[in-house]
Order: sequence, then C-alpha cells, then structure tokens
Amino acid sequence: MVADVIARIDAQVVGLAGRTEGAAQFADLMARKALPQVTPAAHVLPLGLQGGQVQSAAGMFVQGVEEVVAVVLTFRSHERTGSGALAPLDQVIRAVIDAIAGWGPDSAVGAFSLRRGAVISMAAGTIVYQLEFSISDQLRIAT
Repeated sequence: MVADVIARIDAQVVGLAGRTEGAAQFADLMARKALPQVTPAAHVLPLGLQGGQVQSAAGMFVQGVEEVVAVVLTFRSHERTGSGALAPLDQVIRAVIDAIAGWGPDSAVGAFSLRRGAVISMAAGTIVYQLEFSISDQLRIAT
C-alpha cells in the first residue's frame, strides 16, 4: 500500500515529483539526525492495521481491515519562525489530500479517507507536517 501511495503522490503532486520516499529513507534521515536535502519532501510511512469484523464464507477466512498510512511533509524556511514556508505548505497539503482522498489502489476494496493532519515539528526553520489517511481492505485467506 505504501508503494502505491508513493507512486500516486509522485504522479499527482507536482511539487513532490521525485521527492517522495518511504519508511527506509525516513529512518535513515532520523538515524543521521538529518533533513531532506531538497524541500518540500514527502515520506510515506505505514502507521498500522486495525482488524475488523470477521465474515463467514465456505472455505475462506474473510476479515475487514483498516490500514493507516502517514504522509510526512518537510518544508524548510529561511526565516527564523518558519512562517515563510506556510503558504507553500498549505498548497502542498491540499494537493496531497486531493491526490489521496477518494482514491484507492486497484488491489484494495475501498478508497482512502483523510483521518487528520497536524504540525509535528517546527524548529530550526523547518516545518514538518503529518497527514494520515486510512483505507478499508479485506483479508481473504483460503482455509
């Protein structure tokens, strides 16, 4: 699911084309206490799964699942307060929401919906904003 979201953002959000990566690259940045070299940048992270209702089916185990992913957006501003990054940040936030909300990969049962968004860091001239999206899907396992 993460790879699908990365591809979608890369294709649909002009300011993030070629600047959207996954959890491994994000973990590497965190380990080095570094920021992306070029901003805006996005990292798509799997946040978790929530099992839903189990349905009975002959020879099949079927269970609803809700999967949650985060899109972490990083912006640098050369102003002390970071306020110079706010206008482009708002534009990119809206573009990411427009690209993901209501869309779902062909392999999924449902479509993504926006759960929430919030600033998670605002320090050293950098604003980091996290959007969370969830999608309903199904486990279908032959028994």
